[in-house]
Parts: sequence; structure tokens; C-alpha cells
Amino acid sequence: MKMTTSAVPINENFRLEALKSLEVLDTESQSEFDEITALAAYLCDTNIAVISLVDSDRQWFKAKHGINKTCQIPRENSLFSHAILDPDHTLIVEDVSKDKRFNKAPIFLEDTHVLFYAGVPLVDKNGFALGTLFIVDDKPRSLTEKQLESLKAFAKQVVILFELNKKNNDLEKIQKKLKKRNESLREFAKVISHDLKMPLANIITSTDLLKLLLNDKLDEDSKQYFEYIKASSFSMSSYISDVLQHYESENLINSQPENFDLNDLLKEVIEFLSIKSDCDISFPKGDTTIECNKSALKQVFVNLISNSIKYNDKEKLIISIDFNKDDMFYYFSIADNGMGIPNDKIETIFELFTTANTTDKDGNKGNGIGLSTVKKLVTSLGGCIKVSSKEKISTTFEFSIKKCKKQTNTSKSA
Repeated sequence: MKMTTSAVPINENFRLEALKSLEVLDTESQSEFDEITALAAYLCDTNIAVISLVDSDRQWFKAKHGINKTCQIPRENSLFSHAILDPDHTLIVEDVSKDKRFNKAPIFLEDTHVLFYAGVPLVDKNGFALGTLFIVDDKPRSLTEKQLESLKAFAKQVVILFELNKKNNDLEKIQKKLKKRNESLREFAKVISHDLKMPLANIITSTDLLKLLLNDKLDEDSKQYFEYIKASSFSMSSYISDVLQHYESENLINSQPENFDLNDLLKEVIEFLSIKSDCDISFPKGDTTIECNKSALKQVFVNLISNSIKYNDKEKLIISIDFNKDDMFYYFSIADNGMGIPNDKIETIFELFTTANTTDKDGNKGNGIGLSTVKKLVTSLGGCIKVSSKEKISTTFEFSIKKCKKQTNTSKSA
């Protein structure tokens, strides 16, 4: 094919970005596009019809009728790429041999000597001409008004098919992510069932057995400690079951909002975690009354405070909890003086089964479930979470929760 001058739109970079975003270049042949070219050639009574996409240095044919071997041509041929310069108009050259723009040398498409050309721009929703639906013939001719309108209609259908294909591709990607997530959830269930609940059951059984064997040798305080161990084990087992149930049915997220005091909730969390006296925890000041999903928020704090304790190697543990609110959101922060998070782990810390540290202060290896659970809960509650950390110095988690509509309306009316 004889090459002439190049034709490049002024918005070329944006046009190419729009084209590549459709992910259609170099894809396999599809019957729906082939049928459009066949219909276009038939209705316009031409030898050849092509759906052509104009890439940076080539024109790639998504579908073609009347040619067999050619799948792309160099972009430098200005006749075939000229049509995208004006997205609003169809380029029609009734006799190439008499058109001074293109008659400097004969133009061939395979064995066809191109003397007639009509190209309708394929314009996306943002106005970018991605390519053309063009027809050519080996003899000069013209199009009737009905043929031209049909060609334009076909071009619109081509763009619609491109967009539908892109949506289908996106859905397939989402399905793959969901499949991967479901696989992770199955692993989560396995970890919960075998690695956590069974040891807790053993602790409960062993506690009862030791209390029975040592009953005559224990004073009342010692017996009470055994009860604490048993109660905490039952509580933790119940908590794990709630987490598992959350992943499977999201019952926690669907719970009705409650009106409660944040500091009362934090006291429940501290009692549940049996925090020792060597841990200094400061609570938020001022008005701490909130209305939200209490069960979900409690689980968030259980995970975050528990991590602050487990991953803290200081002699004196310091945890500072802060709280603020506006018309739309509640804002929380938890800062500690613990081990910190390595810089290379910050980006992945909320991914399921990803841990920031190899072991906690007692040498136990984490399972990477807690922070993933936290992020899922916070996101489901309409908020977001982020973390900042200085390794071996401190870690701060900040997260928000969207107020329920009732609370927001009340605030506005007040």
C-alpha cells in the first residue's frame, strides 16, 4: 500500500487512552462485528467493509468483509486515517483519482484498487474518534441518503458493542476477584474451625479438669482465676464464631444501629481483653454518645486494641484513643507506642492473611485475619481506615464510620 502523509487529531493522546481503555485491540474475531461489516457492504453495494481502529502507528481491523489476509495497515495512509480528524462528519471520497488530497499515488487494499471511500468515525461517549467503519470500492460512486444513514447507524452499534464488551470484561474481572475472595473465606473458615476454636475448647476442658483436681488446694481467689480463664475462653470462642458468621452472612453489618456511649463500649472491650495494669489507656474526652452498629464497632476495637497490646515490646504500654464527629461521620483513632509496622508492609496490612510482624511480643505468629476483618467492617459501615507508623516507635490507626440517617437528620434539626 502506498503511503502518503500522516493524519493526527489534536487530542491524540487522550484519544489513544480512550481507545486502549476499551481493551479491544488485538482481540479475537467476533461474529457480531463481522455481521455488521457484511450488512454494511450489502446495503451500500460495495466490495469491502471494515471496522478499523486507529492505533498510534497502525490501523487494526476488528472485523472485515471482502478481504481475507489483511488484519492491519500502517497508519501513514492518510485516506484510511483521515476520517478520525473530524468525529462529527463522515469522510466520503467519491473518486480518489480526482481528489488532490489522496491521488498522488494509487491506493490498494489487498487486490482492490481503491477509488471510492466512505468512513464513518466510531465516536465514544466522550467524543473521541476511536477509528472508522469504512467501505471502499474499485470504482467511483456515491451513496444514497438511506445508505449513508444506515452506515452511521451501524457505526453507532459498533461503539455500543465495544462498550458492552468492556463492561463484560470488567464483570469477568470482578467475578475472578469474588472467586478469589470466596477461596480466602473458605481458608478463613478452616483457620477458625481448626486453629482457633479447638485450642479454646481444650483450654475450657483443661480448666475444669485442673479445678476439679486441685479443688482442695485452691483458695477462693485461685478458684476465681480459673473461672476468669474459663469465662474468657468462652467469650473468645463466641467472638470467633461471630467473626466467622460475619464473613458468611454479614449479620454484624445488618444489625440495627444502637445509641450508646463510646467509653462504655471501650470499657467492655478492655474487660473482654483482660488488659493488665501495665497498660495505660486514655479514653476520649467530651461528648462520646454515638449511634451506630455497636456490635461491628466493638469488633473493630477488639481487633485494634488487641493488636496494640500483642505487638508492643515496651515496658509500659501506652494506648491513646481519640474521637470526633461532624454532621456526616464519626472519626476514631487508636495510637500506641508498640513495635510499629515495617514500611514494606503498610500497603498490604489490611489484606486477608497478611501480617505486619513475624511474631508478637510473646513469639506467637499472627494469622492476618484481624485487620482484614476491621477494614471490611469499617468499609461496610460507610467509612474508611488508614494506618501510619514509625517502626519500633508507634502505630496509629484512623478510621471513620458514616452516621446513620436518623442521627444526621437529628443533628441538622438541632
